[in-house]
Amino acid sequence: MAVDALGQTLSLQHDSSAQGVANFGLGFLGYEPRILDVLAAAEHDESTIVQACAAALWMFSESPAGRPKARAHLGRAARSGLPCSEREQQFAAAVSHWVNGDVRSAIAEHEALAHSHPRDLVSIKLGQYHAFNLGDSPTMLRLALLARPAASDVAAMHGMLAFAWEQCHRFDAAEAAARHALAMKPDEPWAQHALAHVMLTEGRLREGLAFMDAVSGGWAGLTSFMRTHNWWHLALFHLELGDDAAALRLYDQEVWGVDKTYSQDQVGAVSLLARLELSGVAVGERWAELAEHLAPRVADQVQPFLDMQYLYGLARAGRPEAQALMINVERFAAQAPMAVREAWQRVAVPACRAMLAHGQGHWAEAADHLAQALPRLVAIGGSHAQRDLFEQMYIDALQRCGQLGGAQNLLQPRANAQPQSERLRRQLHEVYAGLRLPGLAHH
Repeated sequence: MAVDALGQTLSLQHDSSAQGVANFGLGFLGYEPRILDVLAAAEHDESTIVQACAAALWMFSESPAGRPKARAHLGRAARSGLPCSEREQQFAAAVSHWVNGDVRSAIAEHEALAHSHPRDLVSIKLGQYHAFNLGDSPTMLRLALLARPAASDVAAMHGMLAFAWEQCHRFDAAEAAARHALAMKPDEPWAQHALAHVMLTEGRLREGLAFMDAVSGGWAGLTSFMRTHNWWHLALFHLELGDDAAALRLYDQEVWGVDKTYSQDQVGAVSLLARLELSGVAVGERWAELAEHLAPRVADQVQPFLDMQYLYGLARAGRPEAQALMINVERFAAQAPMAVREAWQRVAVPACRAMLAHGQGHWAEAADHLAQALPRLVAIGGSHAQRDLFEQMYIDALQRCGQLGGAQNLLQPRANAQPQSERLRRQLHEVYAGLRLPGLAHH
């Protein structure tokens, strides 16, 4: 009987499809391009697990074009009438909920599977992905903890656990899990990523820079997201430590350009370019070039976290599509699926208005809209480090519209927690100078 990479039985139309399913799982867990191999298997094998994996792969495109392709794969499996296990049927049901926009029901299926099949790390990681996009870090952690007894021999499981701990602000546990994963497999990319998060949040900037630089040699063979995202983290360490030139060089050489069509690569580029500008770096024509790849996203509305950054990039490039995207966000928010409607209406709409205003230089308006969105910002998903961009924009907007007291009140605690940050020291120096309190940023 065919089994997947973790020893779970597979119900296949053709035994030769087992490798495609195994590569999907290993590629998903390890961020390797072999995740795509399941598409070839899906061309001739209509079994439930093959078609469900192919459907999930299309949904990972994070674009409206992926949904009908995913639905077609699920339809093929349903029409085939081929036998499948209860585990495979549950996994397909979870993917179907995702395709239909009901991510909370998808998470419930993945959590049920985690109880009955705790070694099904593909299902558990997919559940984590959905919880992450809802800003639900406790569910991310609960799913990973269910896997730990059954899959302690798998380095990727410890990486999944590490990131869940980190998103729950349990940094000691996160670091322990990440280092456990790296002891088992030194090039485990998600564990490297989780440890970078810990070091950034705890202000261990020089240590984080040295660590990520030392492991960067293994990133070239990863999927474009994981490759560019880990370089993005390395660029953040450079930026915080005041080496703007190094951060800009990484934007050009590593962060932007691997797959300019992919959503995550695009928002990583927007985020880093925005941070560079917030740090006072002149970025030249880079916004205009990036916007060429963002313009086709105007009608996406797949995730608010994505739309917010697409919109900012378009606004900074002076593209008329920025206003069109704003209109589309407002329209979609009014009828978004119930599972995410509140996030779209109460967070995405004011946040997108803020992105448009900040991108166009309307500082007071940007600050007002961000003040509405920031208290609930976790609902749009993204990591703490990714969402920090919007808090940086709020402080920048306050500073630029003359609300220096408010800017100081937010900046000083950040600087206290990040004593190695040259970026924060420089910004505080400007704020204190404006408040006629020169020199205080140096103490």
